[in-house]
Amino acid sequence: MKPWIGVYLSEPVAARLEVAAQRPGATKSAVIEAALAHFFKPDHDAIEETSVDRRLNAINWNLERLHQELRIVSEAVALQARFLLAVTPPLAAADQPAACTLGLARFDEFAAQVTRRVDLGTSLIKETIERVNSTDPAHLATQPVRQEGSTRSTHREPNGVAATVAGNKPQSPPVARGAAFEREPDATAEQMPGAILRPLLAPWRARGPQRSRAFSTDWLLVLRVFLPFVAAYYLSFLFRTINATIAAPLTNEFGVGADDLGLLTSIYFLTFAAAQIPIGVLVDRYGPGKIQSVVLMAAAAGAALFAVADNFWLLLLGRALIGLGASAALTAGLKAVVLWFPAEQVPLLNGLMIMLGSFGAVTATLPAEYLLASIGWRGLFELLAIASVGCALAIFVLVPKGRWSLAKGTSLGLRIIYTDPRFWRLAPLSATCIGTAWALQGLWAAQWFSDVEGLDRSELLRNLFVMAIASSAGALVLGVAAQKLRRYGIGPRPLLGLVAVPFFVAQLAVILRVPLPSSVPWMIVAAGGAATVLSYAILADFFPKELAGRATAALNVFHIGCAFLVQYLVGFVIQYWTPQQGHYPEVAYQTAFAINLAVQLGAWFWFIIRVPLSAGRGSGAGSKGSL
Repeated sequence: MKPWIGVYLSEPVAARLEVAAQRPGATKSAVIEAALAHFFKPDHDAIEETSVDRRLNAINWNLERLHQELRIVSEAVALQARFLLAVTPPLAAADQPAACTLGLARFDEFAAQVTRRVDLGTSLIKETIERVNSTDPAHLATQPVRQEGSTRSTHREPNGVAATVAGNKPQSPPVARGAAFEREPDATAEQMPGAILRPLLAPWRARGPQRSRAFSTDWLLVLRVFLPFVAAYYLSFLFRTINATIAAPLTNEFGVGADDLGLLTSIYFLTFAAAQIPIGVLVDRYGPGKIQSVVLMAAAAGAALFAVADNFWLLLLGRALIGLGASAALTAGLKAVVLWFPAEQVPLLNGLMIMLGSFGAVTATLPAEYLLASIGWRGLFELLAIASVGCALAIFVLVPKGRWSLAKGTSLGLRIIYTDPRFWRLAPLSATCIGTAWALQGLWAAQWFSDVEGLDRSELLRNLFVMAIASSAGALVLGVAAQKLRRYGIGPRPLLGLVAVPFFVAQLAVILRVPLPSSVPWMIVAAGGAATVLSYAILADFFPKELAGRATAALNVFHIGCAFLVQYLVGFVIQYWTPQQGHYPEVAYQTAFAINLAVQLGAWFWFIIRVPLSAGRGSGAGSKGSL
């Protein structure tokens, strides 16, 4: 006889037992007995223990992950505080209102991006840890190389894909960093002699396999990224200045006057300037390699059209296409350097790119003259068309591919730049001086040598050659001077104002025909065109890195636009005089140059005289400050 036991059940369980007992052959006692037998199986305790252990392990793993994330956050906050307190220099009182305005706009954008990130439900820290701990063979082959004295190292993502954070611009693709390492900002290190060469010497200090990998990676990047974009910028410079060499053949064949010649040459700057802002946005969205290779095809088409043109209007259209095709050269090149090279190498590589690209102006003188003698100006432009196609294909094939996304706040960034009073203090002087140097070197210096100095063809080209060398050397000299003078508390702004003085004196010497060798003042004028090095450095002081690309494009619009106006208006003024035996009189050039010099002097006084200006935001509201 089975023992009888009384059991109290809750109403839901009793209801379920009542339903189960209604099945054929089932009773309430049988159901309860089967349930108890299952509960008292020998392995039940082991099963329960395993389940508990599993849950405890999961909790422990979550706690460890949370601890790791908190460590990362605390270290990031500590490093940021250290950078702000130990490295960032204090702002002058005059710069604080604008800095506060910009900081508020950046904080609003930061808060918006945090909100979007939280809504997505994905953790940036988790993505970073997974990327660092990836077991992908491609990642393991490119582990960071840590060298003595470094505080942190860089790594490369598989396939060179740039990491994108909540709509921000792509970070520097680690595929380009190789064995180079990033150091924490160190004010003391920046003041050590030879600091600018230290990053390039890093491969020599590495040893064994690290040294081999450093050299292979660095040189591979130079070949795949730096040199193709330098070639594009070289072609841009060559196209910009080639009309000074072919002006005489064009005048003889088409019978163009000074005004038409000025328009034909300056249309390059017009289309170049018009494309700057769109090119900057497209480069951010699709990457510098793809945009440069596509846009450069327009230069190839323009050079081909220029070579077969049989009237002035086809020449004008071809020159306009060339300007459009060359418009991305500097913007894409500087962007590529920022994306694929360590931050400490960027200033040196930018200077080298501008210097090497300036050799395009050298090629447009005596070397181009030798080609003109053998194949003519049409054959020369056919070669330039082929070179443009080859350069475009090289960039498209060699430059590493990546995924790009349009940076948020593009219109906000441009509004901040164009409403900043410091920008409007800089832009007139930078545009009039640099635009004048480009306009004169690209056309009117050659006409002056021919019409006023009475130089023959060989002497004229020799002077243009010397001017091109001065322009290339000027970029390097000004870059080094700006870096050295910073150690003594002299920034690029006063240096730009100082450099403008000999630039003005050189133009005045040309106008007054001071008894000097004709090449001397013109060399100074050509070197003044390299002051872009200082202008871009000033912008870097004015705006954060997030706005650096758009700020450069915004100022480039003024540079190129002013070069167009000067090149065209000088010809417009000269045209009022009647040429004598095919040469315009000296007074025509003196008048045109003097008017342009007066405008530059006005911009210079505007730059150096500190007048209180509004420092408001794009909406027009803001505080007041002086520059």
